[in-house]
Amino acid sequence: ADDDYVRKLALALRYDTDGTNPYTSTQANPVYPPLDPALRVYLEYANEIWNSAGGFRCFGENYVQEGAAKACALPEARFVLIGPLQRNKAKAALEAFQEILSVDRPELAARLARLAEELGLRRRAWIQVDLWDEATKLGGCPEAGIPAVVEALAGALPLAGFMAIPPPGHPTAFSQLAELRARWQERLGQPLRLSMGMSEDLEAAIAAGSDQVRIGTALFGERPIRT
Repeated sequence: ADDDYVRKLALALRYDTDGTNPYTSTQANPVYPPLDPALRVYLEYANEIWNSAGGFRCFGENYVQEGAAKACALPEARFVLIGPLQRNKAKAALEAFQEILSVDRPELAARLARLAEELGLRRRAWIQVDLWDEATKLGGCPEAGIPAVVEALAGALPLAGFMAIPPPGHPTAFSQLAELRARWQERLGQPLRLSMGMSEDLEAAIAAGSDQVRIGTALFGERPIRT
């Protein structure tokens, strides 16, 4: 079962040198490529897969309280926050997570930066962006608001890159994000990463230049709705 799990994950991340995907190939005995350690894959539900994750030791969490509990239980692992963050949970998030991917407004960025300095913590921050006017559904900073967030992060929270959850079926979403990254890399004079792509669209995201995909549903099914 563990081998099958790793194969399925590798399926989505690596192709043969001739461009074919061995997992959808018609060949009788396809050769499964190894997982690429350079591609960071954040998996949800960390404690469910810890003992069978084929070496994965970095996990994404949607909720601060759940992630903090797992971080305490698995101190040798690395946890990052990929879900929305409220200002009143900023301190707990900084203490539990090594990276925060959902910084989407100047007020939150400023609070995180101030608390990080007070706590003596250095964390990497990602700006969650919304280029499609979807913020009311999923959160995210509009492009016009990015400069203010970047300015507020200065100091204890170095900018790692941009994270986004594009609307389903948007054909140019990933290329738009790649162009956004290119503009800001030139503006800041530093490399930036992209966290885009989830279970249903990760192949397209990787092809467009994603550095990080976030996989949960493809491995574990739909998460039960919290009540």
